Amino acid sequence: MSPQTAAQIDSINVTLNAGGMNTINIVLAFVMFGVALGINPRIFAEVFKKPKSVLLGMLCQLVLLPAFTFLLAILMGPWISPMMGLGMILVASCPGGNISNFMSSLSKANVELSVSLTAISTALAVILTPANFYIWGNLYLHTAKIATEVPKLVIPLWDVFKTIFILLGIPLTLGILSSHFLPKVAERMKKPFQWLSILFFIAMVILSFAGNLKAFLKCVKYIFLVVLIHNLLALGIGFGTGTVFKVPFRDRRTLTIETGIQNSGLGLVLLLGTPIFAGFPPHGGMLVITAWWGIWHIISGLTISTIFNLKDKKV
Repeated sequence: MSPQTAAQIDSINVTLNAGGMNTINIVLAFVMFGVALGINPRIFAEVFKKPKSVLLGMLCQLVLLPAFTFLLAILMGPWISPMMGLGMILVASCPGGNISNFMSSLSKANVELSVSLTAISTALAVILTPANFYIWGNLYLHTAKIATEVPKLVIPLWDVFKTIFILLGIPLTLGILSSHFLPKVAERMKKPFQWLSILFFIAMVILSFAGNLKAFLKCVKYIFLVVLIHNLLALGIGFGTGTVFKVPFRDRRTLTIETGIQNSGLGLVLLLGTPIFAGFPPHGGMLVITAWWGIWHIISGLTISTIFNLKDKKV
């Protein structure tokens, strides 16, 4: 990628007024409530009787994916802009995506394990999303020896914590309580909320980039390749870890999907719906990476589900 192309991508500017930010935050809170409807505390008791797969899933999502993303961003060097590298790290720092349980069901994977991993990574995101982004983002800027005009990445940890607690903590708690005390109602609402999450993300990307549609379409061929490689890395981490540690094949499928589907919607909300990045240099690269990730992992999730199902038919 030429410096001119990188500069053009980073110069994409997406802004939302207070009403738009509040709308995104409210809708995302409803989506997270929908994720929690599938989380029944009793599921954890069964899964944690054999905790090996849960521990490996947490290792993949919370440790290996951010660490290997950092290495990938370094290896890509001049092929990506610094902001694109930070966008990759932001996505890797987010918890598992809220459609991963749906994809696990399509793949005939271990759905209980999928729900458990989504719940754990989402709950820990209150602390680990800002912490991982802060650690690996700063290390990336330092290691890549980014030009001095790009300021050192400093994220106000407390502001991020408050934002994620409101967006995740409250709706998750309400969703789990609904699942526990109103199981029939929660079961009826679960599927509509899963589809809502997909439609919401696509609508959010379109609305966010409506004013920069030409620039977005012009750079998407570069973004496509970066996100494709990054997503393949994530899927490979999940499948490879499950293979090395010889977990049951259903669990291996779940680890693949859970690591390969990230809640990039949360990343977009942090970029657009909060003041965290207000004083940051032009960071269009972060925006387009995060936005395209959310669209692409739906496609890759459906593809990997189809591959797993075809494998079953051959057996």
